[in-house]
Amino acid sequence: MTVATLHADEAEIDAALVGRLVASRFPLWRDLPLRRIASSGTDNAMFRLGRHLCLRLPRYPAAAALLDKEQHWLPRLAPHLPLAIPVPLATAPPGEGYPFAWSVCRWIPGEDAHRGSIRDRNGAALTLARFIQALQAIDPSEGPRSGSAGVERGVPLLERDERVRQAIAALAGDIDVVAVTRAWDVALAAPPWRGPPVWLHGDLHPGNLLLRNGALVAVIDFGGLGLGDPACDLLPAWTLFSASERRIFRAQLACDEAGWARGKGWALSIALIAWPYYRDTNPAIVDMARRTIERVLADADWRR
Repeated sequence: MTVATLHADEAEIDAALVGRLVASRFPLWRDLPLRRIASSGTDNAMFRLGRHLCLRLPRYPAAAALLDKEQHWLPRLAPHLPLAIPVPLATAPPGEGYPFAWSVCRWIPGEDAHRGSIRDRNGAALTLARFIQALQAIDPSEGPRSGSAGVERGVPLLERDERVRQAIAALAGDIDVVAVTRAWDVALAAPPWRGPPVWLHGDLHPGNLLLRNGALVAVIDFGGLGLGDPACDLLPAWTLFSASERRIFRAQLACDEAGWARGKGWALSIALIAWPYYRDTNPAIVDMARRTIERVLADADWRR
C-alpha cells in the first residue's frame, strides 16, 4: 500500500520500496516483517521492522533536511529527559529510486494520545510539564536557533503574522473570523520573550505523545527541535488538556501572563495554518486544529 500523499513535492513510498531499501542497506534485516504504521504525522512515513525497530522516511525535501538534526541531537538530549524519545540507531542513504536519507530508530511501544485514552489526566499534565522543564534545562550551547534553516518554531509570533492572516481568510465560513482575529491580535500584543533561547520540541500535539496502559511514556517526532521562545511548547495546553488540566500544566511550568498569551498564539497559529493546508488530505490534523481553536477561543482572556 502506498502512503497517502500530503504534499505537492512528496516522494512516492510503499512497502515494496521500503523492503528494497532495507535489503540493500541492512541485508541481515531483510527477512524481518515490515508493516506500515498508521500515523497522523505529516513529515515522515513510518514503518515497523520486526519487533524492535522503526523506520522513518522523509516524505518531501523540507522534511529530509531535518534528518541530520535528529541524528545529531536526540542521542545527546535523551539521557537528560524523563520520558523516552526515539533515539536514531542508524542512517541510510538514498537508493532504489528513493531520493532522501532515512533513519532507523528503536521501536517505542504504545499508542498516541490522539487515539488512546489517558488514565490520569491531571498526572499527565504534570508529567508533560516536567518533561518540558527537563528539556529547557539542557545546555543550549551550539543548538540550532529558531529562524535558522529547518527551525521555524520558537520565533517571534510576528514572523507568522502573514501566514496566519492568510489562513484566517481561507477559513472564512469555518471559523468565527472576528473572534479568531481578535485572539491573534491579543497574542501579538503580548511582550516578547527576552530571555535566552531554550530547547523546544516544537510540535507537542497528541499525535506526538505516546501512552502505555493509559500513562504518558514517550515523546516522538522531533522535526521541530530547536532553540527559541519557551511559549512554543505550551501547545498541549490547548491541543490536549481541559481547562482544569491546563491550570495544573501552567502552574508546574510557572508560566507568566506574557508567556501564556504567546503560548495561546502559538497554539492558534499552528492550528490555523494546518487546517486549510490539510483540509482534503489529513482529517485527524483538521479535527485537532478545529478543537484547538475552540479551546483557545473559550478562554475568557480573549474577550477582555
